Amino acid sequence: MSFFKKLRDRMFRSSDKIGEGLDALVAEEAGAEDTPAAPASREAPASSAEPVATPAPEAAKPGLLGRIFGGGAAEEPRRLVDDAMLESLEEVLIQADMGVETSMRVTANIAEGRFGKRISTRELKAALAGEVARIMDPVARPLPIYPKRPQVVLVVGVNGSGKTTTIGKLASQFKAAGKSVVIAAGDTFRAAAVEQLQVWGSRAGVPVLTAPEGSDPASLAFDALTQAQAQGADLLLIDTAGRLQNRQDLMEELAKIVRVIRKVDTTAPHNTLLVLDATTGQNAISQVEIFRKIADVTGLVMTKLDGTAKGGVLVALADRFGLPIHAIGVGEQIDDLSPFDPEDFARALVGLE
Repeated sequence: MSFFKKLRDRMFRSSDKIGEGLDALVAEEAGAEDTPAAPASREAPASSAEPVATPAPEAAKPGLLGRIFGGGAAEEPRRLVDDAMLESLEEVLIQADMGVETSMRVTANIAEGRFGKRISTRELKAALAGEVARIMDPVARPLPIYPKRPQVVLVVGVNGSGKTTTIGKLASQFKAAGKSVVIAAGDTFRAAAVEQLQVWGSRAGVPVLTAPEGSDPASLAFDALTQAQAQGADLLLIDTAGRLQNRQDLMEELAKIVRVIRKVDTTAPHNTLLVLDATTGQNAISQVEIFRKIADVTGLVMTKLDGTAKGGVLVALADRFGLPIHAIGVGEQIDDLSPFDPEDFARALVGLE
């Protein structure tokens, strides 16, 4: 199964939410055309002794469903692109967590050259997919691999964002590509995170360096980098804590990790990945703002796109921050993390084949 098909199938909640909204938006006017006009006045007619002539019944016009599913000559419903239609389109995009500013900009771009014309659902979806892909294309970049060995990748994000699973998947994929990988279980305050990394490490054949619960994460990071250098490893992935309720503590902890590993390699970390959970919707935007202050974030990974109708938030993130999006996740299996493809994502998001 291609990743696009998997993406489209598993993003059904986002696709359905946007697709159904666009279907309803176009059908709204077509349905209105089938509704008989209301009487011009609600006043009772004047009394008359003369009988009122009853006009001969006209042939019934086919309804909306009849036009859609009727004979081969039936035309696809179309909607006039006017202010009311564009306002409804904005609402559909905002409800899909694309954000107010991005939704307004996308809607304005779709209106350009189409205002005053009639458009079908299929044409509207194609136009929307094109706008989404245009926004996403500049930020779609694979995780850069540098000649520096080991390349140190610091992975940050709130607890529960999919950070640990993402590290395991990255490690497995790089190992399968012939890279030598070491994992440092730097979230020393959560035994479950350490155990989960050990499971992934065992599955991928990658060593996972740990420390006793509650140990200093910076000390573990120092030991891991020293060992990775001694082994000639290509990649060192360092997990970190994500306790935003103790933001100052977390900031100090991450700053200390960076200071300590720079004693071994002055250029480290070479990448700082922020892992975001798509199900949090607009909260992902505040997380990016916070972690950009706490750590020098160089790129994003979005997880759990299969479990939400809020996939539009990734468009808002790209439009607002312009940070590289390295990968997206749509499941728990090893091949459910893939490099980000803007066109595939855009088509899947709006429900296009």
